Amino acid sequence: MATFNSRPVRAALWTAAITGFLIMATGRAQAGDTPWQASASYARSEFLRARNQLRLDANNATNAWRFARAAFDFAEFSTNTTERADIAGQGIAASRSLVAREPKMAAGHYYLAMNLGQLARTQFLGALRLVREMEHEFLAAAALDARLDYAGPERSLGLLYAEAPGWPVSIGSERKARPHAERAVQLAPEFPENHLDLIEAYLKWGEPEAAKKQLGSLEAHWPAARKKFTGDPWAQRWEDWTARRAAARKQLGP
Repeated sequence: MATFNSRPVRAALWTAAITGFLIMATGRAQAGDTPWQASASYARSEFLRARNQLRLDANNATNAWRFARAAFDFAEFSTNTTERADIAGQGIAASRSLVAREPKMAAGHYYLAMNLGQLARTQFLGALRLVREMEHEFLAAAALDARLDYAGPERSLGLLYAEAPGWPVSIGSERKARPHAERAVQLAPEFPENHLDLIEAYLKWGEPEAAKKQLGSLEAHWPAARKKFTGDPWAQRWEDWTARRAAARKQLGP
């Protein structure tokens, strides 16, 4: 199952205080279009399947992290905050239980952070507190397995630091964002999201030449990625990636 993280669908702002991170991390879902519907249907079926597996054996670590992943993915296609919060809450509960039992399993920390991000999108006053916890869990996941979900922990930290407000409001920091965003590309260059996030960060930081170089790297990996990431799980993601690549091409020129 693809994580719409990283994954991975710029759905909505979670809160004015932390505008951007999960919007960029999860893309731009818009109800009604065919790619959205295909990916949403797949996410729902995976959520139900993973939930059944977890109910059959709640102590199985693999069942737990797979359900947490499915909860994050399915919550991405929620059409209201109540539903999103409920689904994310189930993913958080499964992840917290897994982290308590298996603190050295990267997936537990990673999907806990991802579901906390979904929950943050439904809140306002409590969102900044959740961002701090997300940072802690992403850092734990990166230390345990930075390659998880195509360098998801590194990709997510890069976005979190790049998009959150800076001190003293929150944890935003270009200095912190840069090494994580660049390492995500180094660890998983086959994943378009990593390149796109870094291109957009370079543009935000006023570094068009670095962005152009990264766009060239994305173009080189694009054909292989098209063959690797296929089917309904990736339908909406490809629509998002294609739009973002086109926007980068337009901004950077020939």
